[in-house]
This record gives sequence, structure tokens and C-alpha cells, in this order.
Amino acid sequence: MLGLALEDLAEGRASVALWSCGMGLLGLGLWAFALHRHLIRRLLGFNVIGTGIFLILVSLADETERAAAHGLIITGLVVAMLGTALGALLIRRLEALEAQHGRQHAAGGHAI
Repeated sequence: MLGLALEDLAEGRASVALWSCGMGLLGLGLWAFALHRHLIRRLLGFNVIGTGIFLILVSLADETERAAAHGLIITGLVVAMLGTALGALLIRRLEALEAQHGRQHAAGGHAI
């Protein structure tokens, strides 16, 4: 699939190449999200899905609208980065609470 996308890019059909790579990343991210149970790995799979969607959106923009599409994609990447940071912090906090609950339960105390 990557070879076909690079071939399209070399022939000047950049939108087909971007669409192909975006669909590949979307499928890979969905596969990773469905396969893994660990929350950090699922978060990374979700980020790969988002990257694929951004590539698909850029491939749908015409040449005259390319600058506006790039601006929207950069804004989306910044929002995705902040969402990833928030997700990582929440996962870290959840794991800390689960560890605390496990220690309290093992000690015979009442957990909240």
C-alpha cells in the first residue's frame, strides 16, 4: 500500500497518495485500538486514527483551498496533542488510584 501511495506521489497525484496513507493509518489505528487492552497503547492507537483522519481531510481539499485546510489541520494537531496529554494524565491518575485501592484492600482497610 505504501508503494502505491509513493508511486502516486511521484506521478503528481498527491491527493491519492495522501488518501491512501490516511486510510492505511486509519486502519492501523483501529486495529491497534481494538487489539490492545493497555490504556496507553489504546491512546496511541487513537492518535494514529486521528493522524489518518487528518491526512484524509487534507487529501479532500482542492489546490485552491489547500492553505485553509493546512491551517485547520495544524489547529487539529494542537488540540489532539493537548487531548493526548490530558488522556495520559488521566490514565496515570487512574492507575495510581487503582494501586492505592489495591494496597488498602490488601491491608484489610476500607477503600473509598
